[in-house]
Amino acid sequence: MNRLVGKRVLITGASSGIGAACARHFAERGSDLLLSARRIDRLRDLTSELAKEHGIDARAHQLDVTDRDAVFSYVDGLVEEHLFPDILVNNAGKGRGLDKLQDGSTRDWDEMIDTNLKGLLYVTRAVLPVMLARDSGHVIHIGSIAGRWVYPKNAVYNATKFAVRALSEAMNIDLLGTKIRVSSVDPGLTETEFSEVRFDGDTQRAATVYAETVPLAADDVADAVIYVANAPPHVDIFNLVLMPTAQRYPGFMDRAGD
Repeated sequence: MNRLVGKRVLITGASSGIGAACARHFAERGSDLLLSARRIDRLRDLTSELAKEHGIDARAHQLDVTDRDAVFSYVDGLVEEHLFPDILVNNAGKGRGLDKLQDGSTRDWDEMIDTNLKGLLYVTRAVLPVMLARDSGHVIHIGSIAGRWVYPKNAVYNATKFAVRALSEAMNIDLLGTKIRVSSVDPGLTETEFSEVRFDGDTQRAATVYAETVPLAADDVADAVIYVANAPPHVDIFNLVLMPTAQRYPGFMDRAGD
């Protein structure tokens, strides 16, 4: 059963990767879209394509989730236009660097904390009152297996994703007695632009992350998000963890030649 037709979905970081894949999958099921990201040209192309292909209402907005005032202004504008989001997908996030803590860049740390944690908090804080006023809604965080298991040279990234996991659990408690659901979808190794961003555009180094193995694709994660979002209203999927078959733990990967 398709319970997503006619729902309005707000997706952050929707210009590429998992965010763009989620937009496509929701559009295929007849959901209207509010897509935000920093790269507005990509967003406009995506919204135009999906609106034309699926006959939905798709809108693009340039947004940096680390800008608190911009986030609240954006959501206030949606409320004024009566564009109430039924589903929020907190997808915007990033990893920076690959160093031991004692060698890490504080600039990288700030960027990850500001995006992965504070940005998610800003968007959620802005949207939740809208959902509470209607006693209806679903918040879906894109977490990571990094929020369940630590691994080398990722201490601060791990910390941000552990925080997302804690927030998901705490939000569910805070929202007890309402009809608002909170879920987290936590993927393992997924081939997107994530590693390219982590290594400051070094595509050759980024390619080694996925070399000689079969990672998840953005569409695989989007499938999981759709499954969570499409659950009956009385079902709240707190957490969904998925990894490629070639990965059974952050440090254990089946690579050709191993």
